[in-house]
Amino acid sequence: MIEDLLAANRAWSKAKQEKDPKFFLRLAAQQSPEYLWIGCSDSRVPANDIVGRDPGEMFVHRNVANLCTPSDLNFLSVVQYAVDVLKVRRILVVGHYGCGGVLASLGEPNNGLVDHWLGPIRALAVEKKAELDALPDPNARHDRLVELNVLHQVALLNDNPIIINARARGQAVGIHGWVYSLKNGLVTDLHAPIPVGAVDPGPSPRKVGLEAGPAPVAAAPATPILSKKRNLFGRSK
Repeated sequence: MIEDLLAANRAWSKAKQEKDPKFFLRLAAQQSPEYLWIGCSDSRVPANDIVGRDPGEMFVHRNVANLCTPSDLNFLSVVQYAVDVLKVRRILVVGHYGCGGVLASLGEPNNGLVDHWLGPIRALAVEKKAELDALPDPNARHDRLVELNVLHQVALLNDNPIIINARARGQAVGIHGWVYSLKNGLVTDLHAPIPVGAVDPGPSPRKVGLEAGPAPVAAAPATPILSKKRNLFGRSK
């Protein structure tokens, strides 16, 4: 019932303010997240809760099967705002075992419009067919394709002109590939390869949490890797 949601909201707000009377005042004053989370739309994967972060600490984008599609204007707008305006230091591409989108990509394309969206994963499954076929059962193949999809999206993001241009002007942006398990609530870091020329952001200069309010973002050096600036669609200017 909608009334139940509204009542739960009021209870949540009250509990937050009782614990920290200035929480919402600080939250309203400034958005200064360190992380951009790119995850699946699945309702069982709540971004902030999984890593114990309050509102305001993570900028979140979600879509079916956590894709970083270079032609998706919604995705591009989120990444550009997160990197160029909010100056996030780390981007987390997070898939999850048991992903229905990845599972659909392994079956017949009879799911309607979503099959067009899942086309890149289906193509990835064809490319990695030998590796997937060598696994002992469908569950293992599904889990491995979840991991391969995350690594592929990380690679696409590393090649995205928004990220390339940010690094070229000296802004360190780390990109990480994770997979979340619905069975135990734990995240696995896939240790995605770091491209040549990228600089790890290192320890955060911002304070964890909102208790002390947002802290300023320190500039981080990086090695330029482009001689020309490129726009969203990869064309040199």
